[in-house]
Amino acid sequence: MEKSRLGRTDIQVSRICLGTMTWGEQNTREEAFEQMDIALDRGVNFFDTAELYAIPPRVETYGATERIIGEWFRARGRRDQVVLASKVACRNAIGRGPQVAYMREGEMRLDRANITAALDASLKRLQTDYIDLYQVHWPERPCNMFGQLGYDQGAGDDATPILETLEILDELARAGKIRAIGVSNETPWGVMRYLHLAETRGLKRVVSVQNPYNLLNRTYDIGLAEVSLREDCGLLAYSPLAFGALSGKYLNGAKPAGARMTLWPFYVRYTNPQAEAATARYARLAGDHGLDPAQMALAFVTARPFLTANIIGATTRAQLESNLDSVNVALSAEVLAEIEAIHAAIPNPAP
Repeated sequence: MEKSRLGRTDIQVSRICLGTMTWGEQNTREEAFEQMDIALDRGVNFFDTAELYAIPPRVETYGATERIIGEWFRARGRRDQVVLASKVACRNAIGRGPQVAYMREGEMRLDRANITAALDASLKRLQTDYIDLYQVHWPERPCNMFGQLGYDQGAGDDATPILETLEILDELARAGKIRAIGVSNETPWGVMRYLHLAETRGLKRVVSVQNPYNLLNRTYDIGLAEVSLREDCGLLAYSPLAFGALSGKYLNGAKPAGARMTLWPFYVRYTNPQAEAATARYARLAGDHGLDPAQMALAFVTARPFLTANIIGATTRAQLESNLDSVNVALSAEVLAEIEAIHAAIPNPAP
């Protein structure tokens, strides 16, 4: 398994990262244990989680994923073999909705009290005394994320200043509770603001950006790719299969039993007509070249020059094995050219 350097740190992470957000909802504790065993044995040393998980968020499963990982650390004794990433949630975007009002009594600001409380609770659930990469799950300020386009600053922007958030994360890093910091669902302005403040104030530098990236959503290419390459702040790509849509399993109105968009039809980001048309074309392309559509989609993401790690997720062992095998898929120049032709014809249908 090829590894990448995490920002400008000395931390080396596998190009495939094991996503965990289904554990405690779609996956049982035993299935999660099996996934971690398999992934680590296959060379994946990077696991990503969040205080918010399992997904979709609800009070009954809040923190369940971190608890499962903590139980696995205790049972297996392999904490030192894993680069562990987690995230702190805040009150903007979905954080202002009723579905997460149970977290820290709905306050959820990116201030000292909330970040410290969130981190300490995560450490307890994870049964560890440090997190390798601690990420801000999404910005507290109004900005474009989760598919929103057309920036609107809105009224009454009282978000915690980024400087205050960064100072707190820097203190926690100096205290040994976290090794590195990252951001998620961020914009080019946000990433550069974090980096500027780190440089001018002598604070901990952001090392990664965890944003969506897949064949249906390549908006990262527009501004953030240059930031990643020039600032050594690489992409941790989430939803590389577009909620599983790029496997082709939802084409022609199919609703596979147990699949995420079957169980929770409100996940519609990757099912609009343009996205479905593009997905069908990518599936045909894969078939024409004897490729598995999901592996083709994953291989494309993993090969991006600005990528640090591709975050895969699976609900079955077969899916996990297939996703891991995608690292052995090399896309030909012909396939890459045809991918670009589809992208040019239907650009970013699910931003």
